Order: sequence, then structure tokens, then C-alpha cells
Amino acid sequence: MVERAGGAKSDPEHPGRSRPIDLKTDVPHSARIYDYLLGGKDNFLADRQAAAEITKDWVNLPTSMRANRDFMSRVARHLAAEHDVRQFLDIGAGLPTSPNLHEVAQEVAPESRIVYVDNDPIVLVHARALLTSDPAGRTAYVDADLRDPEAILGSPQVRETFDLGRPIALSLIAVLQFICDEQEAHTIVRRLMEPLPAGSILVLTTVTADHAPDEVNGGVATYNARGIPTKARGKAEVERFFDGLELLDPGVTLVSHWHPDDEARAMDDMHVHMYGGVALKP
Repeated sequence: MVERAGGAKSDPEHPGRSRPIDLKTDVPHSARIYDYLLGGKDNFLADRQAAAEITKDWVNLPTSMRANRDFMSRVARHLAAEHDVRQFLDIGAGLPTSPNLHEVAQEVAPESRIVYVDNDPIVLVHARALLTSDPAGRTAYVDADLRDPEAILGSPQVRETFDLGRPIALSLIAVLQFICDEQEAHTIVRRLMEPLPAGSILVLTTVTADHAPDEVNGGVATYNARGIPTKARGKAEVERFFDGLELLDPGVTLVSHWHPDDEARAMDDMHVHMYGGVALKP
């Protein structure tokens, strides 16, 4: 079962008719840069120009992005198979890139339910690709901002798709690097996790410069110069996001080290610039 994308902008002058969505194609956007560097087609000249400039310094960014995407797939499969998780809230979903989270989870457990959240207009346009649920399960999409946890958790899509009394896996994959203020970032995570029931799980990845400081810091500086605030964090900083939770093995580590498959094991640590972790709410 699927639920159509929420947050469509209605036209007050023409009730029942949607207003055209402003994609701001002349301004680079992190989701579209990510899409371009993963080989996608849902991007524009401004995104491609920004990506070219960023990767002059951050040459291994596409490799790191792929490692991050593969981490998401391994985590979703692991949580569905080993922890019986059947509800996933994916904030900062980005543009559809197969396999999407629901495809991985529903391959293990077809009854899984997934709610995607993003605030990029082009993701909203393509949200139907995120709504191809197995008939036994359900997917939904919320057009909302990470900085407004209450709007996300209180949305009809979340309340109607999930059983809020059962554990939910909160996925914050490659989004917190765009929240540069530490207090704000921690407050967002706390406001999202506090209402979730015991047994819920936090899945988080974010950029680090620990293994390739010159390369990553150069790329981060270019992101910032292009108007996309970005921050790299050290391992101790990332671990603090999991305070009060029970980290699952192997703790906070490079995403390629988390329950690696053969492809992940073959990756050079110098080419992977994302820390990831998965933790249980007691």
C-alpha cells in the first residue's frame, strides 16, 4: 500500500489545483549533487558545476557516497532480519536511488512500513518512485524539514503509517553534516528520538575528515563557498549523538567497517569519509 506525497503546495486562487513547484534549478542543492555524483540524472547545471568544483579537492567523494549508500542497505537488511524492525523513518531521504530503503527492508520483511522525509522540491516531484511498496507493507512521503521534528512526527503520514507504540528505526543518513551548530544538531536528534518508544533505533552517518583531512576539509570549504553549510566531525563528536543509547557492534566506525560485505572490505579507509553508527533506545 502506498500513500501519495504529502506537502503538495495548493494554489489558493484555484482550489484543488497544485501550484508549480519552484525547483530553484540555478542554485546547487546537496541532494542533487549527491544524485549527480552517484550517476543519477535528476540534477541541473548548477549542481553539476558545484560537484565539479567540490571534487577538485574532494576527489574520493563519489566513492565515499557510494560506501554510505551501501551502509544504508546493510543496516536496513540487518535491522529487518536480526532485530525484527518493521518500521523505518528515513529523514533526508534524497532522490530515489535503487535500492531504496523500503526495497531492502521489504525484501526481508514484505510487511515493513517506511516513511520518507525530505524538503527538496525535486525529491517531492520524484516521490512516487519512493512509494512502490510491497502490497503487504506501506510507504509514505512527508515534505518537511529536519529542523522541525514535531511537524515530522505529528504528520498524518507518520501517524497513519506507523504503529507509534512499536519500535521505529530513525534513519539520519548523511544529513547532519548540513547542521553545523552542534547544539542544534544534538537538539534535533533528541527531539526526534525522545517520543519514540523503547526498542527504537537510531541510524546515523555524517562526514568526517579524520582519515583524509586535507581532501575532506578542502571539499567542505567548497560546499560552504557554494552556499551549502557543511561540517566534518571527529569520531568523538559523532559518538556523542548516541549518548543515552546502546550502540550496536561495532559502534561508531567508518561506514565501510560496519558489518562489511566483500565490496566494503575492499575499500581503502582513505577513500571513505563517513562515520556511521546504529544504537538501540533502552
